[in-house]
Amino acid sequence: MRDGSEQEGPASTRPVWAGAGGLVVAVGTAYFLLPLEGLGEDRPWLGWPLFALCLGLLAALLLREVRHVVLEKPHTRPGVMIPLLMCLAVLVFSSGYYALAQRPGQFTGLSTRVDALYFTVVTLATVGYGDITPSGQEARLVAVAQILYTFVFLTAAATALSRRLHAVVAARDRRPPPS
Repeated sequence: MRDGSEQEGPASTRPVWAGAGGLVVAVGTAYFLLPLEGLGEDRPWLGWPLFALCLGLLAALLLREVRHVVLEKPHTRPGVMIPLLMCLAVLVFSSGYYALAQRPGQFTGLSTRVDALYFTVVTLATVGYGDITPSGQEARLVAVAQILYTFVFLTAAATALSRRLHAVVAARDRRPPPS
């Protein structure tokens, strides 16, 4: 089982982690630089399909990783891919909230990308501080979609990752000590 956290030697896992970390940094940077304002009120016909396409693609990729773990498929790296895909899902929801916030009456208290990221994480964690609230029907529907998406896809992915890490640790514990 290879998931990026097994002991194959530090040099063999560095490129994978560096690549995944670089991708998270690149996508995070893109989140703050892309013109998401153009997906709001002016072009809802573009924003909704793009949002749905991104979430669908991420769901398919997450389910593929879950399948790899369940089937114990060799030469996969769910320890890298699942957290990466989960981070991307957070940024997709955050982008959707930010674009929605450009439409009057959709959110109270959400005006920046950091606000959108904060609201996404607070919703994901089911904390709900109440300082940012979805006021409009579309914003509420996206919040409900995020909660359902979290229950189905992110929970399944986190469970699979947890299962894989447990198997890796158990395999290490069964190995005889080096002589």
